[in-house]
Amino acid sequence: MTSAREEILNRLKNAIHPEPEMPDFDAPVYHAIEKSLDKTFKANLEAVNGSVYLCHSEQELIEQLKTLIKDIPASAVVCAETELQKLLIRNGIEHKNYDGPGTIELGITSCEFLIAHTGSVMVSAALQGGRQLSVYPPQHVVIAKKDQLIDYLHTAYNKIQEKYPDQLPSQITLITGPSRTADIEKTLVMGAHGPRELHVFLY
Repeated sequence: MTSAREEILNRLKNAIHPEPEMPDFDAPVYHAIEKSLDKTFKANLEAVNGSVYLCHSEQELIEQLKTLIKDIPASAVVCAETELQKLLIRNGIEHKNYDGPGTIELGITSCEFLIAHTGSVMVSAALQGGRQLSVYPPQHVVIAKKDQLIDYLHTAYNKIQEKYPDQLPSQITLITGPSRTADIEKTLVMGAHGPRELHVFLY
């Protein structure tokens, strides 16, 4: 006949879980990307309410961009980057240069890289638009080229260091979808801390 003490010890012994298995440190950190980078990026960004336009030419990009901004006054469309301004001007898209906070509805910027695995846009303070145009306007349009598409986050971190070997930009930001919060009563609010819409044009 077991004593009460032995019974308690036996229960404790039986309750102890076996040693946990050691993790496989050689296993891949990320899921494999099975589709092309552009389609993977599109699927992952659109899963978090972003919009992606895969364009096969500059003309197709311009047509889709004009459709997006047709109801926005030209005075509320802002672009601060020289190369993008040239693109807009030669295609008859009216806009203004960034001259500080004001009546801005849509900001157009480039980016550093597009990360397919997370559907993220990497921007930095080194871009001509600085920090403002990816945060301040209610709508953010990113125009990128296919060679800016990369697979995973660690590749993005390596490439940004290669691009700026002497000194990294003062701010590097990953944007994954429109700004959102559900801090108040678990109610989702779009555009709380930044743009309520994110549109990426890739050509």
